[in-house]
Amino acid sequence: MKFTEYLTEAKKEGANLHLEHIEDEVLNRGVVGTRDAINFLQSLRDMLAGHSESRVNITTKWDGAPAIFCGINPENDQFFVGTKGVFNANPKLNYTDEDIDNNHPSAGLNSKLKVALRYLPKLGIKGVLQGDMMFTKGDIDSEVIEGQSYITFQPNTIVYAVPSETKLAKTMLSAQLGVVFHTSYTGKKMADMKASFNIDIGRLTPTKDVWFRDASFTDASGSATFTEEETQQLTTILSLAGRTFQTINAGTLQRLATSETLRIYVKTFNNTKVREGVTIKDTNKHVLDLIRWVEAKLNKDITDAKKEETKQKRTMEKTEVMRFFRQNAAQLKFIFDLQNYLVDAKLMIVRKLETIKSIGTFVRTDDGFRITAPEGFVAVDKLKGNAVKLVDRLEFSQANFNAQKAWDK
Repeated sequence: MKFTEYLTEAKKEGANLHLEHIEDEVLNRGVVGTRDAINFLQSLRDMLAGHSESRVNITTKWDGAPAIFCGINPENDQFFVGTKGVFNANPKLNYTDEDIDNNHPSAGLNSKLKVALRYLPKLGIKGVLQGDMMFTKGDIDSEVIEGQSYITFQPNTIVYAVPSETKLAKTMLSAQLGVVFHTSYTGKKMADMKASFNIDIGRLTPTKDVWFRDASFTDASGSATFTEEETQQLTTILSLAGRTFQTINAGTLQRLATSETLRIYVKTFNNTKVREGVTIKDTNKHVLDLIRWVEAKLNKDITDAKKEETKQKRTMEKTEVMRFFRQNAAQLKFIFDLQNYLVDAKLMIVRKLETIKSIGTFVRTDDGFRITAPEGFVAVDKLKGNAVKLVDRLEFSQANFNAQKAWDK
């Protein structure tokens, strides 16, 4: 089995735009999303237990920036580069340096897109590819970390480090830019393009000016497989998730899945705990804290309203929202219990997948560097084409909020 790498932005009509954390599928898609999440994790368990019939591919999330789209516009057969606006109704496609100046005047992005426009055509790209820029020529530094010499680059939060004497380091140093490609697009019009997570970089033309990869790395089987005891432990966690799922009222899940307002309250409150580095252990307390937090937020919205009409409208909205949370407090406790089981299962899988790493990953701190895991992984259902994130939110999100960025050095 091959491990292909995949990163994302948002999902619109097949375009690859945004990935959700696997445990949040309970909130996003209710009963169907929960079943899919459990099935995903069961397939990953089977894959890492050595079963070859898994329906799921695993990929690693690289912490690159900016997102790069490049290739041939099927509407005019011209090569372009761009960022996240290429699929907009009025797309920002750059065919020349002048286009880049007009569409992206910001100095950092401007210069990187110009490098991309100059060198990526050498790859002979057919169709359209999406990737993440990892570095351009001036971004690579030399660092000594724990007594070893590395070349390093930091496109976003994570510092990537490659031992200086390796062939990989020399290849990167000779390149004008580095890109990890993760998604390909096909279609007769830019606005109608469909994303595919299976990308074949073997068709690209190698050039010393571009270091590129599809982030696929060698199969984990043999080097990252579960022992019999670990497989049983994961099976137990998934069984608990399944039993908890059966206790939850389908109507509560459906209400959350169909009400963006309610869902955002829950997800936003959960994310405050992630930012604080807090694990949700006492789900009863978490529900009570959530209800208090929502009520305080709604009260502030009412107080901030300037017009009496607005105050009355927000008061009515508060009554409706608070009725849901108070009437469904017990169900919300079960939902958070279920999410915790999914997180526990996810982290068992993530920890195992992290044992394969060809490039070192660190977080820059005031005292130097701290070893960290990759940003995370993505599970792609080969049959349905669905994809979800497998990320240790406490590890990566805290790092993302708190780490020094390259421009702070």
